[in-house]
Amino acid sequence: MDELKILVSGAGGRMGAAIIRAVSESEGLVLSGALERADSDAIGKDAGVLAGLPPLGIVVTNDMNAALEGADAIVDFTAPAATVALAREAAKRGLIHIIGTTGCTAEDEVALHEAAEAGARIVKSGNMSLGINLLAALVEQAAAALGDGFDIEIVEMHHNRKVDAPSGTALLLGEAAASGRDIELDANAVKSRQGITGAREKGTIGFATLRGGSVVGEHSVIFAGPSERIELSHKAEDRGLFASGAIRAVLWAKSQKPGYYTMADVLDLETKTKGAGT
Repeated sequence: MDELKILVSGAGGRMGAAIIRAVSESEGLVLSGALERADSDAIGKDAGVLAGLPPLGIVVTNDMNAALEGADAIVDFTAPAATVALAREAAKRGLIHIIGTTGCTAEDEVALHEAAEAGARIVKSGNMSLGINLLAALVEQAAAALGDGFDIEIVEMHHNRKVDAPSGTALLLGEAAASGRDIELDANAVKSRQGITGAREKGTIGFATLRGGSVVGEHSVIFAGPSERIELSHKAEDRGLFASGAIRAVLWAKSQKPGYYTMADVLDLETKTKGAGT
């Protein structure tokens, strides 16, 4: 069986390093390219060495076309603008594009769906871990069962270098809760509170964001009702679990038709938030 050739975008970062290690450890996969932004210190360095491995002979570049040469799939945990540009290239070339990028706008999402319709096999998730996606399915079920008699609050904490808030995972969990209630998250989310806010509005979904230290990722969804409280939580202890999920998504997408998918599709979870494909 031919090896699936993988381009890692964001190769100089901590997630990039974890993905490069996961690719190197996975049978049937081989690193074919390593991409970074132009001002990255990783440019010109061996991707294997950056990931703590022996040299792989793949030099990190900021040349997208050069990095894409020969690739079958892109694994991409970067920034929205870079992700959209890669999605358009994936569509032109008929590639798999695994997206862990967070902070995408509604406009970015439209562009990603257009790329999927044009020929890319996109799997996008705010979190690639098995545990978080199982948690999201449980949150959807709980929200549906409990109704708006229970207030929903989502609390997340990450390391002090994370640039977006709430986290993509917190928003994924918020979408699951909103889906369970058959409401739109954007119209019902409360992402900050300060000063005299008045009483909590019934039916809203609140978010609290914490940043500090080297925390990989912690998320809790609290259902607070009359005289009782239910808390569903997940704590990530190693970025390797996100990389493992991304590799699982690559292998799953290999046999799929072009379309836009989520990790719920990859894991075959029964949720309303699955991707529709095309």
